[in-house]
Amino acid sequence: MSAAARFECGVVLHPAGHTRSPAMHNAAYRALGLDAVYHAWDVPPRQLAETMRALRARGVRQISVSIPHKETMIELVDALEPVVQAIGALNTVIREGERLVGTNTDWIGVLAALERVVPVRGQRAVVLGAGGTARAAVYALRQRECEVFVLNRTRSRAEGLAQALGAQGAFDLEALAELAPELVVNTTSVGLGEWVSPVAPQALNERMIVLDAVYSPERTRLLDEAEGRGARIVGGKWMLVHQAAEQLRLWTARLPDPPKESALAGIVEVMAAAFDDAARDRAPDQPA
Repeated sequence: MSAAARFECGVVLHPAGHTRSPAMHNAAYRALGLDAVYHAWDVPPRQLAETMRALRARGVRQISVSIPHKETMIELVDALEPVVQAIGALNTVIREGERLVGTNTDWIGVLAALERVVPVRGQRAVVLGAGGTARAAVYALRQRECEVFVLNRTRSRAEGLAQALGAQGAFDLEALAELAPELVVNTTSVGLGEWVSPVAPQALNERMIVLDAVYSPERTRLLDEAEGRGARIVGGKWMLVHQAAEQLRLWTARLPDPPKESALAGIVEVMAAAFDDAARDRAPDQPA
């Protein structure tokens, strides 16, 4: 796909590592016949504002936002969708005319990934972490009327997030076992490219469904130990794919001739296959 494509899109993150997002989005563009290209831009925090000015000037149509920019990006766009104001973090920037509009599809990715396994509504849930992805996960679970607890290494951050988003409580990571949740969502970076887990295996049991937002390696130590304890597991691949498919739907809906819903219906499978192909070619590294 040529860099001179009509529509430019991409992801800003740091470090860029071996993000799967370009493979997934570019595969979707080919499937839809879009004259578009998706890049990965490695942007240290100190360069984010300057980079966004350059991307705005280039006319970039859609920007995915990953670690560590999901909260600071809020100050660099022209308008925010209500979901961003509710969550306090964004992962998507879409051009509308001359404006850059921030929104969030991470929460949709969380729900879609979990609901591949079980109906989520009304469950007792624990979210591990207190960053931008954790905020999206808590918001998502509260939308399904779940009872949600936030666990984090720094308890004060967990308490702030819980209070802001209406979770039922906040604790240290060691509280997982005593809370006895039905759903566990890991949004920390623990396990990213290394064989470690954010929680002790003894805290996991067969009544749980465990989603790890870390997708590299695809089977993390948390997922391995959870399955070993009888829990059902959901890999971060599915959260990544579903949030990306929603990003694609949102920005292409603004085109003069948007793709038909029937064409978009199979995009999750296209992106998942591209994820798998990229995974075979690359060593474990960084998030999307």
